[in-house]
Amino acid sequence: MSVLSSPQFYPPRLNPLLTRLCQGFSDLIADNFYQLKLVVESTDLEKLARLEEERVLYLPNHPTLDDGIVLFLLSTRLGQLFHYVVAYESFRGWNKKFLPLIGAYSIRRGLGDRASIAQTLTLLKQPSCDLVIFPEGGCSYQNDTVMPFRTGAIQLPLQAMNQMVKQGEPVPNLYLVPVSLKYHYTDSMKPVIDQTLSRLEKALNINAIAPNFYGRLRGVAEQVILRLETEYDLNLDQTTLDQTTQMDWNQRINKLKTHLLSECEQKLELTPASMTPSRERVYKIQSVLKSRAQELEQFDETTYESIYQATIRLLNFDAIYDGYVAASPTPERFLDTLTRLEREVFKFDRPLVKGHRKAMVRIGDPINIKEHFESYRQNRAGTVEMLTQQLQQTVQENLS
Repeated sequence: MSVLSSPQFYPPRLNPLLTRLCQGFSDLIADNFYQLKLVVESTDLEKLARLEEERVLYLPNHPTLDDGIVLFLLSTRLGQLFHYVVAYESFRGWNKKFLPLIGAYSIRRGLGDRASIAQTLTLLKQPSCDLVIFPEGGCSYQNDTVMPFRTGAIQLPLQAMNQMVKQGEPVPNLYLVPVSLKYHYTDSMKPVIDQTLSRLEKALNINAIAPNFYGRLRGVAEQVILRLETEYDLNLDQTTLDQTTQMDWNQRINKLKTHLLSECEQKLELTPASMTPSRERVYKIQSVLKSRAQELEQFDETTYESIYQATIRLLNFDAIYDGYVAASPTPERFLDTLTRLEREVFKFDRPLVKGHRKAMVRIGDPINIKEHFESYRQNRAGTVEMLTQQLQQTVQENLS
């Protein structure tokens, strides 16, 4: 396995002229290439316009891989230039040069990325700043359910504020803005759901006998779960198979995730972190895997690929649960789940967009953390946790 020479950090190199040019074409490109159109109330835009000269940290949920496009459209609508914290893995090909030029910089998730943290603190201490961080830490692939926010997204602005005060500055304004993103297909999606189910059924050699889409979806999901259980030797004999199939789907999914996490950590000789959220464990596994493969070259291609593919599966199914579609059988929820299944069956990293969408953006009331600074100095962990929960709740409520 060859040692890669990619830099450990991609800093922002915001080019205002280029970014303004991109903003000029952004609605047209989004509509035609990404098949989405931004919808945001004028009252919400006015709410943000009042913060134009302030330090502002935007904290959106992350339901799709197109959310960054939506935030760029929002910056266009406001006539402002944003910075964006973007996963290190996105800086590939031409994006290595392009993303930094429009204000993006990288973060390596799972390990403390000192360069990225330092860059964030530097930006937040500037007199005027518009920064986007996705506090869920990764894409949820769920249109109307928010995953737990990571406290780091709230800790950093408070840390920046604390540093400014220590340098003799007065306590500054710094606003946290909860942003709720939700997508609605603009056309009937029944033909697309039918076609997607048919492709999956064909690939899995399933005869579609269920009378409706939901029954067919369950048939596909059942086969995918069985295949994964077999691949990872969780059905070693008929007795085990009978016991497994008597478990409900959520138990089987959790059993699979637990097995994959433990197996990856064991192969990398990592201390099991059962009390840590699974997404955090996955990011650490990915970071350690990459660093060891580069620095020590201790893995053959097969071992590296098996661990990496296991992490992709864990992220793909991290937030999924039985009953997600049944609770609200909307086209969006159907296609959320079908997209996950496609990514598993067809090994797609980014499946094609299923149809034209309205990207609905709602802005919650900004929180000026200046008002919470004294409580932060007295109880840092408690204040960060309180603000994290408040912002997460606001984002979730505004998705309804």
